[in-house]
Amino acid sequence: MAKETNKENKSRGQGNATPIADFLLKNAEDGYVSFHMPGHKGSRIYHEFGYDAFLDNMMDCDVTEIIGADNLFKAEGIIGEVAKRYAELYEARDSYLLVNGTSGGLIAAILSAVPRGGRIIMARNSHKSIFNALRLGGIRPVYAYPEMIEEYGITGEVKADEIERLIKEYPDASAVILPSPNYYGICSDIEAIAKVVHDAGKVLIVDQAHGAHLKFFDGIWDEMPKGAETCGADIVVNSTHKTLASFTQSAVLNVCSDRVSKLVLEDRLQMIESSSPSYLLMASLDINAAILSEHGTELAKRWRENLEYALQRLSSIDNLKVMKTQRLDMTKLNLDMSELGLDGGQLEEELLARGVRVELTTGNILMCMTGIGGARSDYERLADALEDISKERKACSGGKSVGSRGAGENSAAGVENSDGVSIVNRRYDGNMLSYRSLELCDIPAESEVIKLKDAAGKICAASIIPYPPGIPIACPGERLTGEIIAYIEGLIARGEKVIGVTAGEILVGS
Repeated sequence: MAKETNKENKSRGQGNATPIADFLLKNAEDGYVSFHMPGHKGSRIYHEFGYDAFLDNMMDCDVTEIIGADNLFKAEGIIGEVAKRYAELYEARDSYLLVNGTSGGLIAAILSAVPRGGRIIMARNSHKSIFNALRLGGIRPVYAYPEMIEEYGITGEVKADEIERLIKEYPDASAVILPSPNYYGICSDIEAIAKVVHDAGKVLIVDQAHGAHLKFFDGIWDEMPKGAETCGADIVVNSTHKTLASFTQSAVLNVCSDRVSKLVLEDRLQMIESSSPSYLLMASLDINAAILSEHGTELAKRWRENLEYALQRLSSIDNLKVMKTQRLDMTKLNLDMSELGLDGGQLEEELLARGVRVELTTGNILMCMTGIGGARSDYERLADALEDISKERKACSGGKSVGSRGAGENSAAGVENSDGVSIVNRRYDGNMLSYRSLELCDIPAESEVIKLKDAAGKICAASIIPYPPGIPIACPGERLTGEIIAYIEGLIARGEKVIGVTAGEILVGS
């Protein structure tokens, strides 16, 4: 009888025998509204378009390269068919399915476009995977610095003028890479940058991890930025899982020119990706492509209508600011309630208590990531929760705003709002500490382990990365300062996740 009870508990996701599965099942049962990745927002969209059989039989669909299943690295059958469909959807020359996420595609793209020991011009707010590619290829970086949006204390676009200046200064650079949109949805002028890059005979790679959906708003929402494929990039890597309907860790790499050898790219992809690619991930890419092909216009229109509804509701909420800026991907809702004394992290806690999960907080900003699978009811719950927070906070303060500080006023040590609550940038984004001031040296060939507290003046040998958003606060080859170390220690003390620091130790050049 005891064995049967234990078996029954396990099947229901109870007990401590399967902690990951238990957490996932509980999260699914709790009914939180998702304003974070992935973009499918749960099984609803698959049910809507008739993919119940796949959901019901996923375990039996988990196979390897059996006869008829094709091969990801020599795609001539069913995988090749899906890749061709993506090339048609994005109007690319070739497309490749990725099962190691956009990270794998970006690494392969860089190793294809830049020779070992070569040089690349890259946005300093690039994702950690790009810094990993540099280490793998012995590639030397030249940093392009994005503009700061001082009002919100976050990084904005990388200007074409900045890229042009660096190309002239470093003519031996083989390629340029930058994120567009960045984590907050701010896009760079890819068309202008592509012209600058191509006039100099270089390759432009765009990390479009957060913009896989942009192409599908063409002709539907003129205010939305265009996708990088349309704007002249040579290689574009898209995290279809972030905002569209494929599973987490799936992505697509689009090749839009012949400036990089297809043979070399395919070789680098097989070096980076798993030799046992998940057919479940590839099947979700297949279903995502089918949904976009058959219903993409309908879904983009619905998505726009839901966003316009949300923006109208949010604009009427007292003491809530919705970020607006040039070239903004409006599927990202960047919210600021600091007028009520709430920084981004505190607002996240208030929303979580009301059943809403969000993607990211930075200083006073909280970012809600919408997706193709979102429903009107999700946006209603978000707006209802924010209205409730506004009313409750105003009631507690006698109907008055309780004061705020701009994100730019924060410091690594923290400041206090009028409630005596510390407001700090929970996610480093270059505002509080200027990474422009870090001295750039050669990336160390050898490294040693030392205590973080003793690292001032040492050269970083492995990226130190608050996650999310995955933008390194210190990169290999940068000389660490006492200010940077104090900030990292502050993040860790507050329970933040910081990759590259283990038990108070880091890697530095030896």
